Amino acid sequence: MAEILALVEARLRSALGEPDARAAVTFLGTDRIEVLRFTGDGLVRYATLGMSASPMADPTAVVADPLRGPRAELLLTVRAGLAPTDRVLRPLAVLAASPQVEGLVVAPGASLDVGEPLWEGAPFTSVLVAEPGGLVDNLELDEPMEPVRFLPLLPMTANEAAWKRVHGAAALQEKWLARGTDLRDPLRTAVALD
Repeated sequence: MAEILALVEARLRSALGEPDARAAVTFLGTDRIEVLRFTGDGLVRYATLGMSASPMADPTAVVADPLRGPRAELLLTVRAGLAPTDRVLRPLAVLAASPQVEGLVVAPGASLDVGEPLWEGAPFTSVLVAEPGGLVDNLELDEPMEPVRFLPLLPMTANEAAWKRVHGAAALQEKWLARGTDLRDPLRTAVALD
């Protein structure tokens, strides 16, 4: 596991540069989850480190396979200096621990909710998991292990999350695109959903 996390951190550093801060959170009965912060070009990027140490297991499986199954880390990008976004460290760690705690398999198109604002004053309590491969390439591991995917998180307002439950992730992303929504704006309001 430690070898996998070392490879994951190396991949993050090669794609995003040197982290300028890191925090670690441990929840009862789970492995340690770290969140790394990368700043530059007017953006702040947060990346989890620890979620990929073990594969995510189907919650209905009798025994979890220690090698096979999807592996992922989470990425969140916001514009710097507009809001106190460093408070997102704990909610990100909670989301990254959810496969261990809740037996959740995190995949593109999923909604994840932390039940409180992602940071102080944030209009977002949940995120949409987007497709990997844009910012950080998948990290291939030795067979039979699946690659580590770096899943971008897109903050959603309560109205957007409710609309997504009815219409689906692709429809919400189309609305955002059609309206020119800046998904990196930590202060943005909900997109018009009419």
